[in-house]
Amino acid sequence: MFRQTCQLGASLTLIATVTALSSNIVHGQNSTSYAAIPGITGGQDMFGAYEVAHGWPKDISALAGAEEWTFGAGQSVFAESSNRIFYLQRGLLPKIEAPSPRRLPEVAPSVAFPFSGIWRNATRASLPTAGGTGGIAEQGVTAWIDGGGRLGIDAKWEHCILVFDGEGNVIESWSQWDSMMQRPHYVAINPYDPEKHVWIIDDHKHVIHKFTNDGSTLVQTIGTYGELGADETHFNRPTFMAWFPDSSFVVSDGYNGTRVVKFDAEGNYLTSWGELGTNGNETRPAYWNNVHGIAVDPATNRVFVNDRGNRRIQVFDDEGTYLYEWNVGARGNIHMFIITEDGHLWAADRNSHKILKYDLDGNFLYSWGTFGDFPGGIAGVHGMSVDEEGNVYLAQVDNKGGVQKFVPKEGANPDYLISKPVLAGW
Repeated sequence: MFRQTCQLGASLTLIATVTALSSNIVHGQNSTSYAAIPGITGGQDMFGAYEVAHGWPKDISALAGAEEWTFGAGQSVFAESSNRIFYLQRGLLPKIEAPSPRRLPEVAPSVAFPFSGIWRNATRASLPTAGGTGGIAEQGVTAWIDGGGRLGIDAKWEHCILVFDGEGNVIESWSQWDSMMQRPHYVAINPYDPEKHVWIIDDHKHVIHKFTNDGSTLVQTIGTYGELGADETHFNRPTFMAWFPDSSFVVSDGYNGTRVVKFDAEGNYLTSWGELGTNGNETRPAYWNNVHGIAVDPATNRVFVNDRGNRRIQVFDDEGTYLYEWNVGARGNIHMFIITEDGHLWAADRNSHKILKYDLDGNFLYSWGTFGDFPGGIAGVHGMSVDEEGNVYLAQVDNKGGVQKFVPKEGANPDYLISKPVLAGW
């Protein structure tokens, strides 16, 4: 009887314990928070650990010649500081309100426009066409016109290089260089350059321009303007660049090129590596398709290269020796990435519309982002930068508005925030 009583008591205790644990699980008392802000009740991490800065940037229709116009496709963004943010765009688009949804029976039954998401694809509307791999740069503008584009009506080639302050006001427009540009693709400042020269890649003109920080003087052009090639003095639609701590640098070359090209700090050619791969299923090291993104780890000088066509990131030493790689998913479409001072790689994916965090061994750690043309929604992130306060800027080729600013939430888990940039020389 005593043993039966003990067994009954133990059973009741076990039942009570399980019931208590179940209650805790149901009510979240013992659950672990994986949210960007630990302990938050309700809501969701739609924008990760950030709040979108509403109304940033300001309306640009007050700029000379931009009346009734707005942002074109947002190609790139770079924050020199929280109060000086460079932005590249492919000209201007007409400033019009989104149309109200309506059925289009003349097209097909049950077809409506616009559908949810974005109603005007900025990269298709903006000058020029011939965007992706295989696109012939020399036909970029004529193809846009032949496709029905009307200069001055459907798009304008003005205000391609803008500079914003922290409030989103345009404080500079480098319009003096508009006529020289055909498709400004990337803007950055060498983090080890105390003079803060501004570098701009024009992939359709096959060159990289180096300007004084105020934009008044073109200091240097690398590549042969308007001529494609694959030698020491030519590119074939270069896309991005990144610096080593000694100010030597590498260039991803590019949309049609199949190389990484390395230069010394003065812009003299040193070496190159890479071969054309089989698009979509290439596995050989240093073979690739659409070399669209590059970054350098300053701690090791390893070079991270985006083999966009084959959905993988390949890693090399600073002389081009292959080290390792990782895949970004069967439907991944990485546009570009940056390496932050805490040793992580943050990438922008055009298919999932998310910002992805990896460690430098390729382990996936976190993602955030949601598709849409509302404030905070993203589409086609093509440029990403972080200022010294931790604010994040995203340039988008597809979305209206071109560029957005995201501000860290108070109390956010630092693991979910994009670290500050490497600013060794400033």
